[in-house]
Formats: sequence, C-alpha cells, structure tokens
Amino acid sequence: MIQTKLTDMLGTRYPVIQAGMGPWNTDKLCVAAANAGALGMISTVGIGYLWTRPEEGTPATPYDFLRSIIARVGDATKEKQGIFGCNIPLAIEFKEQVEGMIKATGDARNEDPDLKERLKVIITSAGNPTPWTEAIKETGCYWFHVAPSVYHALKAEKAGADVIIASGREGGGHVAFEPIHTMVLLPQVINAVKVPVVGAGGFADGSSLVAALSLGAIGIQMGTRFIATKESDFHDLWKNKVVETSEMDSMVGISIFGPARYLKNDVAVRLHELFKGGFEQGYEEGVMLETKGIALSIEGGDPAWSIYFGGEAAGRIDSIISVQELLEGIEEQAEATIRDLQLNLGA
Repeated sequence: MIQTKLTDMLGTRYPVIQAGMGPWNTDKLCVAAANAGALGMISTVGIGYLWTRPEEGTPATPYDFLRSIIARVGDATKEKQGIFGCNIPLAIEFKEQVEGMIKATGDARNEDPDLKERLKVIITSAGNPTPWTEAIKETGCYWFHVAPSVYHALKAEKAGADVIIASGREGGGHVAFEPIHTMVLLPQVINAVKVPVVGAGGFADGSSLVAALSLGAIGIQMGTRFIATKESDFHDLWKNKVVETSEMDSMVGISIFGPARYLKNDVAVRLHELFKGGFEQGYEEGVMLETKGIALSIEGGDPAWSIYFGGEAAGRIDSIISVQELLEGIEEQAEATIRDLQLNLGA
C-alpha cells in the first residue's frame, strides 16, 4: 500500500483523485472511485447550466439539483464509507451557479453527520479563486485548486487553498493558454508553494504515479484514464475513442472557458483551426460547435462531430476495465516500479 500525505489527509486507500469532467455526469464514476478507495468527484458544470437534466421531480436550480446528487452519491457510498467531493469551476460567467453549488456542498455537510465525514473536498478551477475564499472555507471542506502555472498556484495559495493541483497542458479538457507541461510545471509549483501539491496531466498508471511522487507530489489526478472504465458515465463511443487514440491524436482548441484538449475528430480539428486563428475571433463559432458536440457526445451521436475531451495519456490506455481493477493495477505497478528503482540504484 502506498500512503502519502493525500491518503492521510482524506482517509482514502489510494493517492488518486478522479477528476471532475463536466459538463458530463460523473455521478456513477464518483461512486465507483470513492467505493474503490480513491477520491471520487461530482462534476458540476452540467448541473450549473442544467445541461445535465434533473430527474423528474427534482427542483431545477443548481443548488437543489446538486443537493439531490450529493444525497444519491452519499447513499451509494455509505456502506464502504467512500470519500468524495465536488468539482466547481470559478469562471466569471458561472458566478451565480458557483454561489449556489458551494452553498449546496456546505449545507449537505452541515445537515448530515455522515456526509460531514465523507464529503471532504471542493476542487475549483477555471477562474480567480480570491473572491471565493470565505464561501469555500465556510463549507468546512478541504479546498483544492487547479493551477496551470506557478503564478496561478501562488495566487491560489494566497487565497487559502489547502492543496494545489498542478495541471500540465497534456491533460484532457480545459488547459492553459501557455503550453507548460507537467514534467516542467509540477516541480516548479512544488518548489514555489508551501502547501501540498497533486500532479495532473498525463497520469494514467502506476509508473506515472511514482514519477509524480518522485517529483514531490502527494498524489495524482486522472481524467482520461477514468473515462475508459466500465462504471464511468461516458458513452461507449467515447470510451472506445480513448482506447483507440494514440499519443499523437489529441489537439487544443477553443472551449467555453478557454482552450481545451480534445481527442482528434472533425470537430476537434475545426476547433483547433479556430484557436490558431485567434481565440476571440473564433470564440462564437467555437462555442457553438462545442455546445452541439456536447449534446452529441451525451446521446452517442455522430462520432465525427461529438466532443471528446481527452489528454495525451490516451496513448497509454488500451483497455476498458473496472475502477477497482484500475486502482489495484496502479498500486501494483507503482509498488513494482519502486522495487525496480531500488534494485537499479543498488539499494
């Protein structure tokens, strides 16, 4: 068993975070990850914009909708005492929804003693953390903030984040405008801040977990690898796309909150072309294509024009397995990698 400051802090078995990947549902994936011993995360972008449809009878406000999802995830993880949290982007366009969803997370904890022990984390990204310090701290959750640069990491630390997630540009989904990749970014952030750091972007297996730990991280966050699992909420077309994709077949294009990395298909190529032509100039068409592509990906529509977020790590993913198998395999490979290192170093 590999224990780190992250597992000690959260009470998880594995130093692994299942990334929030909105606007798609990750409710089932969150349950599977939490029950298997990782930190499971509920994605909230779709909840905030109501792209994710509430069940019949659920009040259609982001606050009430998230409360209902937290309740369901809480019930489904209660037996195994799974640890989970909520991923909330802080984009200025999302301000009203952010307020409601932070409050929903805090209220759920405060009204249920069991959830107070297990709903432990809010992960924020895609926006300025400073205005949200008081609201997040009031929830009682640990606050993790995703940072694509040393500048953003220092800003999050100053705002009061408990953990920085240093996210390199090879990761899937939303990425920075500047192409700073994990092998450079992660040690720089670790050296710059005093709070613990988690690595994100390019992590998919046990050997990459060991790489992150050797650089000084306390764990890893994975998105693309969790998509290609049996329990994930994503359509089979997307899961198979991850398995079929090489390390060369992802590209950065326009997205609603900034640039994002997509698995290559016709819509990804067009979003990439628009991005190269200038973010502001291509934004309107890009968001239109992304919005349509999101709907297609949820429905399992035309694979050429469906939006498939995904990172370069897809090139190392060749199977669709259960979350339990994934995490057990990561632990086994990580332990073997450490043993091999000791042998190679003559320890």
